[in-house]
Amino acid sequence: MNQFLGVAGLALIILVAAFCVVAWLAIRSRNMQVWLGSYLRRRPRAAVKGPTHIMFCFVDHYEPAWGRVDLETQRRRVDRWHTGYPAMASRHRDADGRPPQHTFFYPEEEYLPEHLDKIAGLCAQGYGEIEIHLHHDNDTPENFCATISRFNELLHARHGALSRDPQTGQLRFGFIHGNWSLDNSRADGRWCGLNNELILLRELGCYADFTLPSAPSETQTRTINAIYYATDDPCCPKSHNTGTPVKVGGTASGDLMIVQGPLGLDWKRRRKLIMPRIENSDVRHSCPPTPERVDAWVRTGIHVEGRPDWIFIKIHTHGTQERDMDTLLGDPMHAMHDHLETTYNDGQRHVLHYVTSREMYNIIKAAEAGMQGNPARYRDFELPPPPGVARWTSPALSPDRATEAVADIPGME
Repeated sequence: MNQFLGVAGLALIILVAAFCVVAWLAIRSRNMQVWLGSYLRRRPRAAVKGPTHIMFCFVDHYEPAWGRVDLETQRRRVDRWHTGYPAMASRHRDADGRPPQHTFFYPEEEYLPEHLDKIAGLCAQGYGEIEIHLHHDNDTPENFCATISRFNELLHARHGALSRDPQTGQLRFGFIHGNWSLDNSRADGRWCGLNNELILLRELGCYADFTLPSAPSETQTRTINAIYYATDDPCCPKSHNTGTPVKVGGTASGDLMIVQGPLGLDWKRRRKLIMPRIENSDVRHSCPPTPERVDAWVRTGIHVEGRPDWIFIKIHTHGTQERDMDTLLGDPMHAMHDHLETTYNDGQRHVLHYVTSREMYNIIKAAEAGMQGNPARYRDFELPPPPGVARWTSPALSPDRATEAVADIPGME
């Protein structure tokens, strides 16, 4: 009997050890060891009195030439958005009577005036804004600065994009790094080349980076589900791995604000019925924006420290890939917005605000400055709208007047 128990115990130990090895290999295969500890140590958001305001921001790595396709294919992709986005977005409104906002992070290396003209047209109708995206490799500080400066001026002068800082006159922009490799964060050093990229971005006028989360890529940071200031170490890569949280009553510190989207584990969608999938805020055909995912984004509760009643949800996509457009411009997107507008916009427990990346940054800065009340009134708190974007009527107006203001925007019903 004792011998049997000994064999059974040994078998159990071997089984547990094998499971641990398999689990660790699965974790390593998706680079989860980088951030899993932070996820397990997360603290719940503090309880709030009154409604929770939700700032919902959809950013797009908008790449018409993805896959190195010909010009006609690029045109079809952009035209699909030019007609399909207003048709989708015009059916939805937030608490301020405003339609969903889409921030097009356009890649410098794919610039074609005709594509930007069409996207700028959407922005002029009140559907979003244009910001900066860049894929580069083995770059130099001199070339990087020249590239970004030239593209900034081109977007502003030709397409009415980007804001000028009211204090300095400098063009300001939001940034998403191509291939997730902000600040040279790949272990092999590919798809960037600059250990001082955060410093360079700050000097060029970048107001915040919106690249993360990047899981399961190795470029994902240890810091997750946060809004923070990162300080660059020009001698080392991935300086944004950690940083100083943005907090009420605080001041800007470090070199660049990092605005992250929700990152976690999805136990309802398991791989091989065992391992949870990674919830990384990505929206596409293979991971549609279901009500369950929306609920998870809200529960994550990303906020400025000391302001738990204002939460920020930033999700992302690669909008020009054909396999995903039916999701991004069709029924799954309607279902996402319907869920947001019915479940998280009752005016008692939740109030919904659709924002661009610039507006999200402005509201974050307003929270940092201790502003209170309806956060939507701070959409232009620090940086004004770009010249080519339809100005929004103050949300301080009555709901009826706000709805009238939407109707005044060209292209709106």
